[in-house]
Amino acid sequence: MEELQRELKRWRLKNKKIVFTNGVFDILHEGHIASLSEAASYGDVLIVGVNSDASVKRLKGDSRPVNPEAARALLLASLVMTDAVIVFDTDTPYELITAILPDVLVKGGDYTLEQIVGAKEVMAAGGEVKRAQIVEGISTTGIIEKMRK
Repeated sequence: MEELQRELKRWRLKNKKIVFTNGVFDILHEGHIASLSEAASYGDVLIVGVNSDASVKRLKGDSRPVNPEAARALLLASLVMTDAVIVFDTDTPYELITAILPDVLVKGGDYTLEQIVGAKEVMAAGGEVKRAQIVEGISTTGIIEKMRK
């Protein structure tokens, strides 16, 4: 977080528009790429918050995540549209979002505005909240189910 705060100051000095999104990103698939690409299109810098292994287990059960947090973060950091990746251990990224206060907060289109954690705080600070389109028929859960068959 300390390193990210330094980068945020640098980006803001350069008047960069900062975008934040988050998720588990357990098995990276085309839906994730579409969502991340859309998120990146809303600004100059894309920060991706990634749920830690412990938070994924709490949210999705003991069989998840399939891939450890370091591997998930590495894959996300390797994408051309990603400028920074930060792993968070809480069940929601609320503290992370309020610490960053991005210009644009992006979450999947399957969330309503009321369900998006940190939306009120980002809008109160003058930012905007966007809902990325969902690629129908593609999900990590669906991929896992297919692999089990």
